[in-house]
Amino acid sequence: MATVYILFSSAINSFYIESCKNIEQRLKQHKEHSFNIGFAKRASDWKIYFLIENLEYQQARKIEKHIKNMKSKIYLENLKKYSDISAKLILKYT
Repeated sequence: MATVYILFSSAINSFYIESCKNIEQRLKQHKEHSFNIGFAKRASDWKIYFLIENLEYQQARKIEKHIKNMKSKIYLENLKKYSDISAKLILKYT
């Protein structure tokens, strides 16, 4: 199973959107700065903002792409605020 996750950094006032197969391992990699390049390296105070869990991997990738294409902090806030948005995304990309 896969997860779409959104992290937030107050230090850089920014969101990070990604998907993965193992959320615990991936969050550990973020905290340890396992990757020398990439956007997530810009901050060390990433906190989980929102999760959509128990997805098929390809479904998670499509939802991740959809969220990134929205390019809107308001959309991200609404995604967290209104659970029906994520439910509709899950159905749309099933």
